[in-house]
Amino acid sequence: MIAESIFQQLVADLLAVYEEREARNIAVIVFEDALGLKPSQFQALLSVDQQQLLQDIARRLLHHEPLQYILGRADFYGLKFTVNPAVLIPRQETEELVYWIVNTLGNKAAGILDIGTGSGCIAIALKKSLPTARVTGLDISGEAIEIAKSNAELNHTQVDWIKCDIRSEQDWHTIPPYDAIVSNPPYIIENESDMMPERVKSHEPHLALFVESNEPLFFYDKIARFALQHLRPSGWLFFECSEFHAQAVVQLLSQLGFRDITLQQDLQGKDRMVRAVLPE
Repeated sequence: MIAESIFQQLVADLLAVYEEREARNIAVIVFEDALGLKPSQFQALLSVDQQQLLQDIARRLLHHEPLQYILGRADFYGLKFTVNPAVLIPRQETEELVYWIVNTLGNKAAGILDIGTGSGCIAIALKKSLPTARVTGLDISGEAIEIAKSNAELNHTQVDWIKCDIRSEQDWHTIPPYDAIVSNPPYIIENESDMMPERVKSHEPHLALFVESNEPLFFYDKIARFALQHLRPSGWLFFECSEFHAQAVVQLLSQLGFRDITLQQDLQGKDRMVRAVLPE
């Protein structure tokens, strides 16, 4: 069959789960990434194996499986990353955080620590933009660290990796000081999960997403206290956060003694990023 006909059928099938524009965009990505066909090539004939592959992908998409997990890769900051259900799918808001960090630090930071690195997308993107910096990614998950290592190789970057549970304060002494610490920690409280798409709730790692409803700032408090001990004087702390708790994160940092605290909105106008400085 001709690719154009199968493309239109895929779009029609995906309307059961996605809005029309998103369904069409996803179908384009599927054809480009899975078959190597751009829209200008949709007059090509598809083999039986190619048609079967598209049917399998459509079935998984209709069961709310994220496209990035199906294809095994995701785009972030102009780079390619391997992803699977052991790590979060990189998001546009996090790209905005990376841009903010790069614009803030320039080449002033000799050492940067990314806490909860997951796929390594933040650490690797920072190393690409700030090649003279020493960048380290930290995560509790050994599987995530292995994925991050493979992504560093994929993107030809040298990043150091630490497997550590940042909640275990007795292990903090093993970690050196840094000029900047960044984290996109778990921040979705359990009673907010109903607002999330099914493909996120059912497929992405809950360890990286959710925090107890009675402690929405648990990781912000823990990481900020870690930063008090592990940032060099005048070092920077960056957080991605929920729009619903951003003001509380600002208040927490102020109470802990950080200065020059800035709350940044994302491109959607939502309070999503916080920056602070450790006093000298």
